[in-house]
This record gives sequence, C-alpha cells and structure tokens, in this order.
Amino acid sequence: MQIIISYFADTNPFLPMSTFVMGDLHGAYKAMVQCLHRSGFDRQHDTLIQLGDVTDGFDEVYACVDELLSIPNLIALRGNHDDWFLEFIQTGRHPYHFAQGGEGTLRSYLHAAGRADGLPLYGQPSPLLLQPAEIPLAHRDFFQSQRLFYIDDLNNCFVHAGFNRRKPIEQQINKDLFWDRKLWLEALSWEAGNKGKEKKTKFRMATPFNEVFIGHTRTIVWDTDQPMKAANVNNIDTGGGGGGRVTIMNVATKEYWQSDPVSELYEFSYR
Repeated sequence: MQIIISYFADTNPFLPMSTFVMGDLHGAYKAMVQCLHRSGFDRQHDTLIQLGDVTDGFDEVYACVDELLSIPNLIALRGNHDDWFLEFIQTGRHPYHFAQGGEGTLRSYLHAAGRADGLPLYGQPSPLLLQPAEIPLAHRDFFQSQRLFYIDDLNNCFVHAGFNRRKPIEQQINKDLFWDRKLWLEALSWEAGNKGKEKKTKFRMATPFNEVFIGHTRTIVWDTDQPMKAANVNNIDTGGGGGGRVTIMNVATKEYWQSDPVSELYEFSYR
C-alpha cells in the first residue's frame, strides 16, 4: 500500500478563508505538496479549485488524488486526461491504451494495488494489467464527480481548457471545455492588438465573466514557466506535466507560488 504523508498541520482557525486555484498536476505529487506548503494553504478553512489533468504523466497520480480528497473545501474540475481515465473506469477501455502519459497513471495504481513487481519497462505499458475494480471506490467517485466548469460568487469562471466565447457557458460542448485552446489564443491576439492603446476594444464573451482561469495550454510554449494573463484570461498551466512547474494562485490577490521545476523532482518526464 502506498503511504501518503500529510505535510500540513491544523492552522489558525481565525484567519479569513481564501480561495486558491491550482493548475495541471499530471501525477506530480511532490510538486503539488510544495505548492500547498509554500502558499500557506490552510486545508481546514481555505478553498482549493484544481483545474484538472490530475492524471497522466508522473507515477504519483494515486497520491495526488488522495491528497485532494483530504481537502474539505475542494472544487475539482475535469481535464481531458482525466476524462480518458474516467472512460477506462466506466468501460474498462482506455481510448489511447494508456499512451500520451497514461503509463504513469497505470503504474501509480498498480503500485497502490500492491502489484509493482513485474511492471514492464517504460514504453511498454500493458493496459490489461489493471482493472477498473482495482481502483479504490473513493478514487472512482472522484473522477466521476469532477466538474466541467465552476463559477464563483464574484463571477469568475474556472475551466480546464477554455470555451467558445461566442456561446453562453451553459451551451458549451463538453469536449470544448476539455480541449479548447481558441479562447486563450484569441485572448493573446486581443492583447497584442490593444498593446499601447489608451482605449482598448472589449474582449467580448457571450457570458461576460469577471476573470477566467484555465490550464491545459502550457505557458512554456511561450518560453516561460510563470503564469500568463491576456485580456481577462489567466493561464496557470506552467508545465507541471514536464518542462516546467506546478502553480497555485490566490484568486483574489493573484499572488502565486510554484513548485521546483519538475525535472528536478523526477527523473522521468513523458513530455
């Protein structure tokens, strides 16, 4: 059985509650723990919104899910990689046969099931090694209950990937919420087109959100492992799946904290 070590003690109950948002994890438990610790996250009183893609990448997915389940005020969103794993949980079939980073997920749950002996070499995954029933019920429930998006009391929207800004959020196609990159690219284009202008055009959305928080599209594509903002869209996927860091941000203040580069925490990266 895999042992999960809690790094957090009970903290001051009189501190005001804060809301934090955390980007893509991809099984990087060590990085996740660093973010929670460095941000001063109070697990008894603060709220954590996790933007999805808990799975696929490093082989500590089980530990990531256990840690998330230990947070009382958790809002968990579904990423495209989580959706693939959910399909496996529901049907016994994985759409990509645990490729595209899924090998780390497979290894993590096999290890947790006490079947780490005899694991194939990296690059030779065998999906038949794991059955959905071997995944703990609490973990199956976690992936089944992840939200497609979340809107807070201040009209901030949290979503894994993005959405079609020309349609109301309630009319979005589910897969767009997991996959859409147009929202971020259009926000970048708007930002570039309005740079230096005193009177900026409005970045319009059919559902006019205050701020939007996304993951999915790694900022390291733009040569930075720091969060980026364009228009009112905040991108905090800073490459936690490989090549960058995991990021946690205070939603109200926009102050953020990061893990060490994942390349320093893990020997293997799938990206």
